[in-house]
Amino acid sequence: MTITIPHWINGAPYEGSPTHRIPVENPATGQVEAELLAASDQDLDHAVAVARAAQKKWAKVSLAKRTAIMFKMRELVLANQDELARSIVAEHGKDYNDAIGEIQRGRETLDFACGINAAMKGEYSYDISSGVDIHTVRQAVGVVAGVCPFNFPVMVPMWMHPIAIATGNAFILKPASPTPTASMIIARLYKEAGLPDGVFNVVAGDREVVSSILDHPGIDAVSFVGSTPVARIVQERGTTSGKRVQALGGANNHAIVMPDSDLEFAAQHIAAAAFGAAGERCMALPVVVAVGGCGEKLAELVKQSGEKIKVGNGLDEGVQMGPVISKKAQQRIVGLIDDAEQRGARVVLDGRGLEVDGHEDGFWVGPTILDDVPLDAPAYHQEIFGPVLTIVHADTYADAIKIVNDSPFGNGSAIFTNDGGVARRFTLDVEAGMVGVNVPIPTPVAYYSFGGWKDSLLGDLHIHGPEGVLFNTRLKAITSRWPSERGTYSATMSFMREE
Repeated sequence: MTITIPHWINGAPYEGSPTHRIPVENPATGQVEAELLAASDQDLDHAVAVARAAQKKWAKVSLAKRTAIMFKMRELVLANQDELARSIVAEHGKDYNDAIGEIQRGRETLDFACGINAAMKGEYSYDISSGVDIHTVRQAVGVVAGVCPFNFPVMVPMWMHPIAIATGNAFILKPASPTPTASMIIARLYKEAGLPDGVFNVVAGDREVVSSILDHPGIDAVSFVGSTPVARIVQERGTTSGKRVQALGGANNHAIVMPDSDLEFAAQHIAAAAFGAAGERCMALPVVVAVGGCGEKLAELVKQSGEKIKVGNGLDEGVQMGPVISKKAQQRIVGLIDDAEQRGARVVLDGRGLEVDGHEDGFWVGPTILDDVPLDAPAYHQEIFGPVLTIVHADTYADAIKIVNDSPFGNGSAIFTNDGGVARRFTLDVEAGMVGVNVPIPTPVAYYSFGGWKDSLLGDLHIHGPEGVLFNTRLKAITSRWPSERGTYSATMSFMREE
């Protein structure tokens, strides 16, 4: 019997008046295992009304009580991470250990939110004029909506809602349609943690719901993670309707491998970065620029690591990589590999046609390595979002950094080298928001902020950490004087004139 997945509004599951039902597949089996209710405009109106009413009360709750709820939420996420991980495996397809790792990275933002009292401190200056003081406070924006991608159904929403809630906002989460269950679990845990009803809500659906969120006058801010074309729409439409918008777009991360680097070390880490989570992450490493003729040896070493990766159902013993999210994604990835090969790329490791015993209908693509990829090939310049590593070649560091910086994306970038001078120069030269030195996936910890440059981030504020606090709050400057002190200041000024 197919499971129905509702929304979560005002502290309870809510079915409302859905416009249609969206099938939710298990990518390892290719079977529909649930149906997600798509919210109507009336459902969204209800969620917004509930959130606005709850936020007015929540914003007045002390920081001490807010952080106490965040500490409890952290405990509950730890206690229920197996349930969360299994929901990720069932709907996204990533292996169980990778799902646990995703939850741990998301929980880092909860850790940060547990100390939100320190992050909310303002400034104070006294006697800016005689008897006049000024201080600043940060106050909640109001109702914040989060629109999230399928690939990290726990971590990416956790980059948003803990800080939004801890700073005094109400939050409406629009999860990705292929991976909605984790958000319902999180909603239940917030209720168990003592969060007042209506402060955290889940409203599911497809692009029609996103459009309604962007237009809704009761939503004050929207945080988005997804592809760059959609990020542009979100930013333009959201800001046009007067909202604060944070839109993180796509990526096509590059790593430069210098000939002096430890190639075995580099290959091992490049394989993990390229093929982990089936390459379906914005901080994956799909492109390597091999410098000074080291590319052929590097490709063989990455192949040795790639061939050892066990692909299968994420709950099976020893599985290190699962399927891609859908049949459509599988076909698109295989098409990009085919096209690159036709353009002259050398297929060093071929993941096309992979089958997994007992799961023949799953959406499988094995680890794939393409060497000598032309720069005009879509497999190079598009975001593949699959387990495919493309290798291009450069004669010098100068040639390599030009290739990297010519990319329209600037999410993350890395270099492998044993030369400190080259590494330092790279960190300053590269046009990317997150940079790794011998670290292929340079995702910052949650007390820093995550975000790229160029087409990878539209807007100026990165997500989570200190910039997440700025996004979710507004600054207020308060200038004050107290007439009851007038006599004291008059006496002081008289004394100064006499002197």
